[in-house]
Amino acid sequence: MLSLYLAALKLYFSPLLNLLLPTIRSSFQIIVLSNFLSPHHTNPQVKMPANGNHPLKLQFGLINYEGRYLTAEAFGFKVNASASSLKKKQIWTLEQDSQDTQVVFLRSHLGRYLASDKDGNVTCEADGYNSDCRFLIVPQSDGRWALQSEQYLRFFGGSQDYLSCFAQIITDAELWAVHLALHPQANLLSVARKRYAHLSKEDGEIAVDVNIPWGVEALLTLVYLDGKYCLKTCDGRFLSSDGKLLKESGRATAYTLELKCGKLAFKDCEGKYLSPMGPTGTLRSGRCSKPGKDELFDLEESHPQVVLTAANGRYVSIRQGVSLAANQEDETDMETFQMEIHKDTKMCTFRTSQGNYWALVAHGGIQSTATEVSVNTMFSVEWLSHKVAIKASNGKYICIKKNGQLLAVSDSIGEDEQLTLKLINRPLLILRGENGFICHHKNSNTLDASRSVYDIFTLQFSNGAYHIKGIDGRFWYVNSAGLVCADGEAPEDLSVELLERGRLAIRGKNGKYLRGDQGGNLKGDGLSLSSSALWEY
Repeated sequence: MLSLYLAALKLYFSPLLNLLLPTIRSSFQIIVLSNFLSPHHTNPQVKMPANGNHPLKLQFGLINYEGRYLTAEAFGFKVNASASSLKKKQIWTLEQDSQDTQVVFLRSHLGRYLASDKDGNVTCEADGYNSDCRFLIVPQSDGRWALQSEQYLRFFGGSQDYLSCFAQIITDAELWAVHLALHPQANLLSVARKRYAHLSKEDGEIAVDVNIPWGVEALLTLVYLDGKYCLKTCDGRFLSSDGKLLKESGRATAYTLELKCGKLAFKDCEGKYLSPMGPTGTLRSGRCSKPGKDELFDLEESHPQVVLTAANGRYVSIRQGVSLAANQEDETDMETFQMEIHKDTKMCTFRTSQGNYWALVAHGGIQSTATEVSVNTMFSVEWLSHKVAIKASNGKYICIKKNGQLLAVSDSIGEDEQLTLKLINRPLLILRGENGFICHHKNSNTLDASRSVYDIFTLQFSNGAYHIKGIDGRFWYVNSAGLVCADGEAPEDLSVELLERGRLAIRGKNGKYLRGDQGGNLKGDGLSLSSSALWEY
């Protein structure tokens, strides 16, 4: 009798389920893909990563068989493959179809989409998705891509102004090398283990075994060389395919980057893939010649991590418990906090190494008890040359009491409201502005702010100020003509301000902002903050 009753229920509800399932499945795909495609959008119904980081939006340049980059021109929305370097016009953003994850769309820096018609004519003026914008990626064994029109099944290729999507077979002219346009410093997350990579100095390896990417050891730099990528640790060594760290890059440290389901895989020179191995997750090549879940990784933005010193000369800490107090004389993970700056409001949260947030509690107290972001976990930072003041959500400044306790009870800024903030996880500094990376100028002592390649500088902290040192051991300074030079014998004090998500500003000793001008020169004459004075770091 019961079985007949259940069968009747199934028969009654099955038409309704058949109607609902496609909608449910579609909604699920949209939620999952929106996290990948729009990493800075916070959906309250979507659980954010445990460490507060976000997968980086996949942006890249495409290099043809002649070594030239696919370029989107502003005039007439035309495309060509004439550029010799990767700059703004050569950056493309990958987006995926919400219903069919095999289909991709390529969006230019102008927000328009690459498209091909039935005759193979290629344009880049569509301001939204249409059937001509749908492409399939056909990966090759050497890591290059062939791009196939899903609508017409023809392949995209060519050179200079002669681009088309009409080839029926893949030749060298239809293959594109992928050059990532992300800032090259990031955290690396194993998809399978859900753990982060970090330098293990004791074992001389990169281990994938931490829940939160903490400290400078978790910062990895992707170095692009001749179409391949190297993974560089914070102490300047390169990861070899056997898991060893080498001082020089070479064949064993070069990897082809592959994309699978929106994740990255690193293929070595023998055709094997990097994966975490053993109990500590030692990062080295395994036996797999095809990437599975164990071989997939996410690159995530690396938030600034800071140490704060109060007017009493002590470090702000959580070592004594949940209440924050400036009462420690040495720096440990208990005195290190991650600043997560909100993209729109520019307010920030401070996160502990245990994953909790600072929060304003009753009577103005500050405790590290919050597990989620709320109004009471948001703070605004005011930059005061070589000091900062922090204002809580009650509109009061945080001050330091005689016992070291932090309380948000002050209406104005005095000595007790001023803190020294030290950025600890960027000893190696790579800066990218709106026109490109900062590099030493080829023919002078000045700096170029519009290069497609970058130089790695050293950032040194000095009592609230910073010194920036080049690869030759000499220091940055601003000369009498307002140009930033890189051949100083002695360090010059600079101020660093962490103003936006992933971007900082630098002031010279003259109090003016360092900015890139139209000619690509780095100058120290900015009177006010502008886009030319903000640097990805």
